[in-house]
Amino acid sequence: MDINNILGQQELEKSLHRSRRDFLTTTASGIGTAALASMLAEDGLVNTASAGDVVSPMAPKKPHFPAKAKSCIFLFMAGAPSQLDLFASKPKLNELNGKPLPESMIKDVRFAFIKKETATLLGTDRKFKKYGQCGMEFSDYLPKLGTCADDLLMIRSLHTDQFNHHPAQLTMQCGRPMFGLPTMGSWLTYGLGSESKNLPGYVVLTSGRGSSGGVTLWQSGFLPSSYAGVRFRSQGDPVLNLSNPSGVPVELQRKSLDTLRDLNQSHFSEVHDPEIQSRIASYELAFKMQSSAPELMDLSGETKATMDMYGLDRKEEEKASFRGKQGTTRHDFARNCLLARRLVERGVRFINIVYASWDHHSNLNNELKYNAGAVDQPMAALIKDLKQRGMLDETMVVWGGEFGRTPLGENRGGGRTQNTGRDHHPYSFTSLIAGGGVKSGQIYGETDEIGWGITKDKVHVNDYHATLLHLFGIKHKKLTYRYQGLDHRLTAVAGNVIPEWIS
Repeated sequence: MDINNILGQQELEKSLHRSRRDFLTTTASGIGTAALASMLAEDGLVNTASAGDVVSPMAPKKPHFPAKAKSCIFLFMAGAPSQLDLFASKPKLNELNGKPLPESMIKDVRFAFIKKETATLLGTDRKFKKYGQCGMEFSDYLPKLGTCADDLLMIRSLHTDQFNHHPAQLTMQCGRPMFGLPTMGSWLTYGLGSESKNLPGYVVLTSGRGSSGGVTLWQSGFLPSSYAGVRFRSQGDPVLNLSNPSGVPVELQRKSLDTLRDLNQSHFSEVHDPEIQSRIASYELAFKMQSSAPELMDLSGETKATMDMYGLDRKEEEKASFRGKQGTTRHDFARNCLLARRLVERGVRFINIVYASWDHHSNLNNELKYNAGAVDQPMAALIKDLKQRGMLDETMVVWGGEFGRTPLGENRGGGRTQNTGRDHHPYSFTSLIAGGGVKSGQIYGETDEIGWGITKDKVHVNDYHATLLHLFGIKHKKLTYRYQGLDHRLTAVAGNVIPEWIS
């Protein structure tokens, strides 16, 4: 055998051996690095986009520090529930029923409708009971919610600067009573993104009558429009025009979207306008939602026991007329609570359930009974359902309105029966929070013996927002967005975290 052939064969084998070794130490490790980068990108820990790529505005982002809460369900009771008839017995108020307040207490106070010269105190017919080991009080209108007392933080000392509905609702949602500001849901999705790839990060569900604030309560303001709340309807397509027109196949729609995406991406690479990113993301999300949204809204996979727990089949008072009744309100609110749990399961960051109206200037007992009856069972079911599924620790459930109601009875003219309702009261009102890292079974704050003013642990709406953001791992002073030369934030120029609320 030719020695040269033998040496050549040996060199070839060595070369092949080196090639396999080089592949394992270079190329293969590169594949591993790419896989690791992909997984880190999925978790929002690295940005793998090149200069020309468009990154999804809703990609998950890391909080400032380890978070306790991951999702929020905000049950917003637009119109302002009466804290005096739901959450705190005031024997002194009943004792003084029909008597005026000293002029010194009300001379500098602004009311929406009350006439000061003839105003008198209004007691309550409600019966209160203490629930749970914490002894939290609920009236006879909220017996099922009372059974969740040990899972709740009850804040009795909230106050706001606004005494009319729309400004106060904007304050509760946006931190200030101004148009064009982002809501809390927008700030959260801007700061943290969303874990859901096939649904919006911020979803709005409504029942009852429309709220005073309307769509301004889920706007993105000066933030890119990707962070606005998306309202889901209770009938038909969850979002208008979500389904394809008749005769348009999915393949054709996909090709059209790809072409539109390429054009938008080319334009974005030139002008870097974030609204172009929002537009691309919106088109892609709408395409994904064509399958994910109907699946979300289809409750056929839920057990009968679950739907009974939420009260989806409760009978509606067909012939009655109440401020909070619009069609099948009881069913709609119960369904919204169940949908909220399903949305959290699918990674949605913020769900706002808006129920209106609690603006009970007259016929207080009957009107409040209807509204409380609509929310009592579903809200209690939501808390218990999240807890039994192991989801409550990371899901914050918030309940509240924009302000409270006066200890004084409504006494405006116009032929109304006098003193059967309560006026707007920004000086003290109540909110409830469950889960999401709050210290439960706790009553925070105190009001005076007639429920007029706060005597201990005042909480401004800006403090409220600062603490909720803190539970999501966000430093409220650092969550900012520059607009018109200013660094804006949810808590305006105020806000203090309340450590007593944090577990």
